[in-house]
Amino acid sequence: MNRIPLNEKTEGEGSTLPPVMGLFEHLLEEENNGEGRYPVSALSGDLLLPFAFEEMLCRDVGAGLILPSLHLWTHPGGVALGLRDSKLPGAARTMDKLESRGIRTAVRHSGGAAVPLDAGIVNVSLILPKSHGKQDFHDDFRLLAAIITEAVAVSHPEAATQIVAKEVVGSYCPGDFDLSIGGRKFCGIAQRRQSQAYFVHAFVVVSGSGQERGELIRSFYEDAAAGEHGLSYPQVRPETIAGLGELGGPTTTAAFCSGIREALARRATELIPSGRLERETGYKLEYSDQRVKDAAQMLRGRYSQL
Repeated sequence: MNRIPLNEKTEGEGSTLPPVMGLFEHLLEEENNGEGRYPVSALSGDLLLPFAFEEMLCRDVGAGLILPSLHLWTHPGGVALGLRDSKLPGAARTMDKLESRGIRTAVRHSGGAAVPLDAGIVNVSLILPKSHGKQDFHDDFRLLAAIITEAVAVSHPEAATQIVAKEVVGSYCPGDFDLSIGGRKFCGIAQRRQSQAYFVHAFVVVSGSGQERGELIRSFYEDAAAGEHGLSYPQVRPETIAGLGELGGPTTTAAFCSGIREALARRATELIPSGRLERETGYKLEYSDQRVKDAAQMLRGRYSQL
């Protein structure tokens, strides 16, 4: 596939950011010094909680209860599957095997295929209200890809100039908006739409070994296929994955998240942290809220078709 330019101007939904956005962070304690600081134990539970949190936040953005928002989060260890992955003949047994190793598993609702989650992978979500007129999801993907490139450029401008947006064959969860340097993928982008709002989500491999993450997903598919032939699932080649730190970019999640905040500031978008939002507007949303837990349970029932 051809390279998709990240610097071209686009029209319609997703092409620009609001002047003010909420900022919600659920980052591991050792990687974050801001208001979103959490101990590992607080983020190591149900893998669906971050997705349920975004489901509720997206609903509230669509209802006008809260500003359009940015959500940055990490998880200490998990594998989020696509719905098709969960239907592989050995998927249930393989998920149990991962859980026995302390790797949490769940079926995600934002599209795509299996991806790993750990402390060195930052998840970046833009939660925005739907607008009238042209609605081309490619604009949304292009916007988030550009922001991630700009975030890398804050601390590592040379690496940012080498970022390419196109499918990386052999990577896990391949797609047109894979972001790579030198042919090795460090980021994938997905989306989910509700009736009044939507979110665009990216996983960004920052620190640690990309190849080890690729091997984790490759072995998942090998086990989940249970020896059956002719099944359709990504044929993962672990060497196609790398962390930004291996590619000349930011080496810590803290540096990358700082770059994201700075990239939005350079776009003249003010980020209001969740703590300040609560003080000024009374709005509060946490993983521990009952409606987030209920949403996680709903997602489990809807998307886990094992």
